[in-house]
Amino acid sequence: MKSTVSTAELEERVKALVRPERWAHIQRVAALAQEIALKNGLDGERAYLAGLLHDAARDLGEEELLRLAPPENEVERAHPLSLHGRAARVLAEAWGVKDEEVLEAVEGHVYGVDPQNGLGMALYIADISEPGRGVNGEIRELALSGRLLEAYRLAVGNKVAYLTAKGIPLHPKTLAVYRRLQDAP
Repeated sequence: MKSTVSTAELEERVKALVRPERWAHIQRVAALAQEIALKNGLDGERAYLAGLLHDAARDLGEEELLRLAPPENEVERAHPLSLHGRAARVLAEAWGVKDEEVLEAVEGHVYGVDPQNGLGMALYIADISEPGRGVNGEIRELALSGRLLEAYRLAVGNKVAYLTAKGIPLHPKTLAVYRRLQDAP
């Protein structure tokens, strides 16, 4: 389902909410998500939109994040910044975005998405591997070579290993996605 607002208007709304460095990151993620989507037979325009919206709430204060996306578990209560994906979804919906796959991608870019959501996988990979981050280039190249599921499995596995090594509790959704990916062919 199409949005009731133009991409240009959404760009202005997001840009007004974030710091210039975050806006630069968002632009890189949106462009990379679009490229990954196209290389994997997905809709590049919708992937771009998900990338544009993914960090719309990232620079909001803790109080505003909690208002937009009340915590659903202990991990979210302990780490309010982890709510920014769900809060961005709430903003996107309020702005007229109605595409459920795009909205799921925006919300899921923090914890992971079901592997059935190709746009969500493209966004997740773009977010963790955009060139400005200077890491995960091998995951980006794998996704750009048309091996999206393989790249996504590696990305989620790396996140789980990193958080576990740091002693940071895994979000239940991340753990569920990780297990689902282990069982996927």
